[in-house]
Amino acid sequence: MIRNATIVAPQPEAVEAGAEILERGGNAIDAALACAFVQGVVDPQMSGIGGFGSMQVYMPARGIHEFLEFYALAPAAATPDMWLDKLLGQSRDGFGFILEDNSSEIGYLACCTPGSLKGYERALRDYGTWDWAELIAPAIKYAEEGFMIRPHMHWYWTKDQTGDGQVNTLDKLRYSNTGKRVYFHEDGRLRGVGELLRNPDLGRTLRRVAESGSSDIFYHGEIAEQIARDFAAHGGLIGLEDLAQYDITKAAPVWGSYRGRRIASSPPPGSGFPMIELLHILENFDLANMKHGSVEYVRTLFEAMKHMTIDKDAHMGDPAYVEVPVDELLSKEHATDLADRIKRGERASVERLDMSQRDTTHISVVDKDGNAVALTHSLGSPSGAITDGLGFMYNGLMSRFDPRPGKAASIAPRKRRASSAAPTIVFDDETPEIVIGAPGGSYIAPTVAQGIINMIDFDMNIHAAVSAPRLVGVSNSIDICNRIRRSVANELRSDGYQVVRSPQTYAFAALHGIRITDGISSGAADPQRDGMAISVD
Repeated sequence: MIRNATIVAPQPEAVEAGAEILERGGNAIDAALACAFVQGVVDPQMSGIGGFGSMQVYMPARGIHEFLEFYALAPAAATPDMWLDKLLGQSRDGFGFILEDNSSEIGYLACCTPGSLKGYERALRDYGTWDWAELIAPAIKYAEEGFMIRPHMHWYWTKDQTGDGQVNTLDKLRYSNTGKRVYFHEDGRLRGVGELLRNPDLGRTLRRVAESGSSDIFYHGEIAEQIARDFAAHGGLIGLEDLAQYDITKAAPVWGSYRGRRIASSPPPGSGFPMIELLHILENFDLANMKHGSVEYVRTLFEAMKHMTIDKDAHMGDPAYVEVPVDELLSKEHATDLADRIKRGERASVERLDMSQRDTTHISVVDKDGNAVALTHSLGSPSGAITDGLGFMYNGLMSRFDPRPGKAASIAPRKRRASSAAPTIVFDDETPEIVIGAPGGSYIAPTVAQGIINMIDFDMNIHAAVSAPRLVGVSNSIDICNRIRRSVANELRSDGYQVVRSPQTYAFAALHGIRITDGISSGAADPQRDGMAISVD
């Protein structure tokens, strides 16, 4: 039995909303949903009702352990070759594809059919105990009364992404009339850190959803009609049928093991299985006897990450459309074979088309009844498109499909784009020990794996584990944070590796996790973002 409840997320306002639900007797699912609704208001480029996600739910007293999947779907009018003649290249981290006019990134053609609102409703119906309108109430208050702009939000808004051929978020914030009004002063200046941001249109939309009692107003009712009219007027592909036919799915977790612990994470099209594959490879190395952040440690993790990335790029897709050989990729034999290649000194190569933080957020929650939730939800990237009067930004997920037909991630009508999310629960025998996840696009799987390694191999507490120096290897360069020693980078370069140092002290995705020790849960938020953890007795 767990003697306290804990919730952690990147936004303090959202964590407080979830903690208040726990204090008032709500369960972990109730708390996660209140937190999620607030996140869509106070971090509106990271998530919201225009987005999508997946939630791992563990409820031992009810015998429930499953994933609720509310991924966004390509519109029914999408076709495999619709952008083939516009393809320029691929982002270095492999997260998205670049078109000559960026039409898959910004505007109405960038949007997939959103699933978050229906996912939240189904989660409450199947697992929660709270009232729908009460769960949404804190989000409405923040939208109508405002909240302070936080440092990470502003950093993300102003980050220059043009070096990778991508559209800057500032241009997306300016794309709509609502965006110009909400995010900018009347003279065109971007609102700054510490200023109050209000979005009354979003408050009214959430109030309509709360008063209607369900998500039907969004998928079948008057909001659906507003959305469809707006997309038709702006040349978008989402229509009434896309919304009316949208439904969520449920799936069993994929399982792996690491040094005697059982690991449960997201099945395809989620990225839990590549994360587990990475752990399976690294289990063949004595990481505990390597100095954390040493040359040997960085090289070993980098080569393992490249093998994970190669398998993910080759096979990851919507299992309703492509066969994903999960059992083969998660077999210990496959992991041992890849580890042996690394031990022989072979260097893997990640293929990218010639030619970063991503736009997601996470919640981890446990309650005193032993229920656990790991929820990662996102806009994929913001499209900039906001229907006048509705207030929320739509996802920009179409840029994440491969414009080349015949690939695992190619475009197809009503197809789910593979997600980088890996909401994960680690079990010691039958008892949850770690509930963890992260936002961060292609960097999520290697980051979550490093958090688990930090706790299991290096015996770090949850605070040290989420903030320890990290690296990622999802291309042919080793990306390191600014706390990995320069002497390590220099030695790797002298050995022929390309090493890219991030200017960030805390870089690459953003771990938010909970560790349960002797019946006490403790949470920690990655210092990279603005979040926090709250425990409730």
